[in-house]
Amino acid sequence: MDAIQQHMLDTYRAARLGEPAPPPPGRHDRRTLRDLYRHWLTHPPTQDRPVRGSRPGRSSPSGA
Repeated sequence: MDAIQQHMLDTYRAARLGEPAPPPPGRHDRRTLRDLYRHWLTHPPTQDRPVRGSRPGRSSPSGA
């Protein structure tokens, strides 16, 4: 299921329950990326903390 289909399903559920509709996908992407970048600037990865997803001996997240 892609983001548009999930949004349509969430909008339908919200309407059925009388709740406000969720924001469309991608609406907050720019702000989220900016916040992540600012966090990285203030908390850069160090040798003590491995970067997420960088496990030795694994070529892909699925382990294949």
